[in-house]
Amino acid sequence: MNSRERIQAIIAGEPADHCGFWLGNPDPATWPILYDHFGVSNKTELRQLLDDDFLWVCPELSNTYRHPAGRQMFDLEVERLSHGQPGPFANCEDVSELDDYEWPNLDYLHYDDCLDELRNAGDVYRASGHWTPFYHDLCFLFGMENYFVKMYTHPDVVHAVTDRVCQFYYQANERFFKQAGDLVDGYFFGNDFGTQRDLMISPDKFDEFVMPWFRQFTEQGHRHDCQVILHSCGSIYRVIERLIETGVDCLHPLQARANNMDAETLAREFKGRIAFLGGIDAQDILPYGTPDEVRAEVHRVRGLLEPALIVSPSHEAILPDVPPENVKALALAARE
Repeated sequence: MNSRERIQAIIAGEPADHCGFWLGNPDPATWPILYDHFGVSNKTELRQLLDDDFLWVCPELSNTYRHPAGRQMFDLEVERLSHGQPGPFANCEDVSELDDYEWPNLDYLHYDDCLDELRNAGDVYRASGHWTPFYHDLCFLFGMENYFVKMYTHPDVVHAVTDRVCQFYYQANERFFKQAGDLVDGYFFGNDFGTQRDLMISPDKFDEFVMPWFRQFTEQGHRHDCQVILHSCGSIYRVIERLIETGVDCLHPLQARANNMDAETLAREFKGRIAFLGGIDAQDILPYGTPDEVRAEVHRVRGLLEPALIVSPSHEAILPDVPPENVKALALAARE
């Protein structure tokens, strides 16, 4: 069983030869530290050395949106100092104002670099599709506080902006999946719905403003024969049942120290109904633990969440303060 077959089986809830492993997507400052420690020169060599099963190829990170003036998909033309900073729709009270904004253009999308990376991936599991961070984009377009308040004061405006953002991603994904064909195994997309303690918005507002489009993106991935993997940091415990009902196949990254996102709770309430990717504490164990403590934590989480588990950090962006010895212990323990 190769890596691609292994992860496909794990996410599908089928027997695999052993546990899956994903290194994650380390912070740019972390890669040189890992290269030096492991004696390699690039990401591919490091992943092969660590027996990494999983490759994330994100169009947004592959020179995909090529605006003639260099704008990004949702280029707000200001330096974002905080999520709460007012965006272009901070004071919008009428949907007629939406046409004044320069929305992203599908004609500026070019997937050649992304497709080449997928074609050259080897036998690893290929996770791709637009990252589709519509919840984040809305936080920036309104300003986070304005976004949440307008759910109550101007719901028609929030729905209209949501539709504009999500229609773009939906149509962009259609173009991408049609070109990628069977190069993609899993539609991996991300929106951080939780804080360390709970959801950012109430479950009823989540149902009203997030779930309709979330459901469409999940169905889109399945229609293109992809397993659906959701990334959401924070405590999203109160909506995991909804996500399962919607058809999400795998949940990432399992922020281990967020409320009710510990392996014990997830195993007790959701094991057997969804696969898990992540779960190894990146807030304390990985940066501050010893290799033996990392290894013990991996075995503890495996004991709770296997067989539908892909071992990985509880946040994919491994920071430079994580000792390379702990990264090695993480990888080895996933195979032991």
